[in-house]
Order: sequence, then C-alpha cells, then structure tokens
Amino acid sequence: MQTLAPAEPDVREFEATVERVDGADVVLDHTYFYAESGGQPADRGTLAGIPVTDVQKRGDTVVHTVADEVDLAPGDDVVGVIDDDFRTYCMRAHTASHVLYGAGRRLLDDLGYGGFGIDAEKVRVDFATATDIDDAVLVELERLANRAVWDSRAVSWEQVPVDEARARDDVAFNTKTEEGVMADADTVRLVDIEDWDVAACGGTHVSNTREIGPVEVLSRSNPGEGLTRVEFAVGPPAIDRRATVRQAALDAARDLGTSLDALDDAVAELRAERDDLEAEVRSYKSEVLGARLAALPTTERDGTVWRIGTVADFGPNEVGEAAQDRVGDDADVIAVVGEGPAPHVVIATTGAVDAGDLVADLTDEFGGGGGGGSTFAQGGGLDADPDAVVASLRD
Repeated sequence: MQTLAPAEPDVREFEATVERVDGADVVLDHTYFYAESGGQPADRGTLAGIPVTDVQKRGDTVVHTVADEVDLAPGDDVVGVIDDDFRTYCMRAHTASHVLYGAGRRLLDDLGYGGFGIDAEKVRVDFATATDIDDAVLVELERLANRAVWDSRAVSWEQVPVDEARARDDVAFNTKTEEGVMADADTVRLVDIEDWDVAACGGTHVSNTREIGPVEVLSRSNPGEGLTRVEFAVGPPAIDRRATVRQAALDAARDLGTSLDALDDAVAELRAERDDLEAEVRSYKSEVLGARLAALPTTERDGTVWRIGTVADFGPNEVGEAAQDRVGDDADVIAVVGEGPAPHVVIATTGAVDAGDLVADLTDEFGGGGGGGSTFAQGGGLDADPDAVVASLRD
C-alpha cells in the first residue's frame, strides 16, 4: 500500500479500513497521509480523532504512528484528517524548491542536484555546481524564482518508464534525496513545471506556481565539497522575513540620513570612513606602544642591555610585533609584562639571550603556558602580580 498523497495532494479528509494495529502503529488499506521521504516531512493530522505523530514508509507499507494506543482492530473503518496548513505549506515549499532549481539551471554551470529539505521555517536546496554562488548570483536566483511564481506556470506530474526518464537530459535526479522513487520500479514519477523544470520526485506539489507565494532567500552555506546550500522562506514566513528586512533597510537609511535607493552608496561611504579611522587608530596605537616600549626602564645583565616593564591596553600580539621591530636598536632584550589579573609576557631578543628559556623559567615559577624560539617567545595565564613577574625578570 502506497500513499496516495503525491497523486492527489489536495485531499485533506478520507475514510479507510484498518488492516493492522501494533500498539500506537496503524496500517490502513489506503492513505492520503504523506510518509516522510526525500527531504519532505511527514504529514500531520488525526486518525480516528487521535493526533498522528509520524508517518513512515516501511517496505511497501505506510505506518501511521498515533499519540496513544488506539482501540482499533482490523476491519474497522476510520476517518483520517490531514492538517491543511502544514500540508499546504509543504506543497508550496516542495514546488518552490523545484522552482529555485529551475532558476539554477539558467544561472549555474555543471549543475547537479545535491538534495533538499523542508522544516517549519525554511527550505533548503543543495546545488552541486562549479559556479561561485556569490551575493549577486543569490539575488538573481531569488529574482528568477519569484518571476516563475509570477508567471503562473502549470505544475503537473506523471509516471513514465524509468529508462525513458533516464534518457532525458532535462530531468533532474537525486536518487539519494528522492530515495525510493526509482528503487525496484519500472516507472518513475516526474514533476514538470511548465517550461521551467522537470525532476524525478515523489513529493506533494501545488498545481500552479502562483500558489507558492513569495520566495525569500535567507542564506547560503557549504555543507560539503562541491555543494552550495541555499536556504529560503516561502509563503507567510517569506512575507514576514521580507517585512523584517525592509524595516531594517528603512531604519538604516533613516539613521544614515539617506533614501533606500541611495543606501548602498551611503554604506560604501561609511565603510570608507571607517577604514580611514581604523588606519589612523592603528597608526596612533603603534606610536603610543612604541613610546611606551622606549620608556621602559633599562638594566644591564652580563653585558647586555634589557628593557623590562609593564604595558596596559595592548594585547600580546601587538606588543610582540612592536618588540621584535624595536629590539636591537637600543636594547638586546625587551621583556614586556601585560597588566591584568592573569598577566602575559612577551620577550624579544637579539639572540644574545634565549627568549624561549626565559619564558619557560617564568611559567615554571608562576604557572601558565607559552613557548617560542631563541629570539622571540611569549606566555600567558601567569598566576602572579605583573610587578612580581617584572621583579623576577630583573633578578
């Protein structure tokens, strides 16, 4: 017994006869509940008035799992009611995934189908393609998908011989995602969006693309080598998302004192100003750090000049770069301890003293960890007051 949902997706209520009951699992002589498969979730609804929590295909049988054990027996007639909102959403979402793939056919090179999935808030399509799906391509995918919705293209499905389907270059296959569609079968179900896309698919679909509603691309990611995952919202979630994005754009335009049409130019100008300020700040911090290193107290040890002291408000990487640049000018060793509850230490030398050995001695004495080579080393997490670390370096 196969589900009749793909063939008649608009059915929401039906009568059937119980064939088998095993605890909370019920098998009917026929069903319009969709069994989870290929990225589309199982239908929700009720059976004999009891909520259906799952629908799975086990071999050639569709098993309905209900919330509680039921007082049913083989031969009983029952009424099944499919959740209209969720089925309608899944139909829209599944057809929208085909529409998006059809848009990909027009934009992407060496296109293959990597799979799809539906959840309550978004839908994903995995494209296998050599094309870099950057922001511009993402926007164009969304534009083309919504254009196909607007064009009200007819959606139809039919069973065709497997060999005939495989011989067609226009049919998209993903036997892993659409598992069971072609397994041990003489025919395969093809879903055809008029002049847009044809794919082997066992899911439920709307009869016209206009029923999908708006498609709003959310994000892209890379789930595996050679794959680009595009996630999108469809129908009411897409409307809500679009309103959120538009409100954010309006708020940004208002804050920048410009219009939506000029928002990209205003952002580019703001970014350029930020980059200039960051460069100025880096230059200023470099000068300040250089001055602080130059002001560190000096001492002589075994014929070498050491600068040793504490520095606040700079990280170990910043101090390390500055110390390496300065060492050798007027000191053979620059040892800097960062102020804070768990001080770090940075040591740069000309090679006359082994920096790694110095850091190892400090971590042996004060804990923490670190390492490095003969001319540069650093450590962190020292369990001591910074002044105590400085005193140890001076001894």
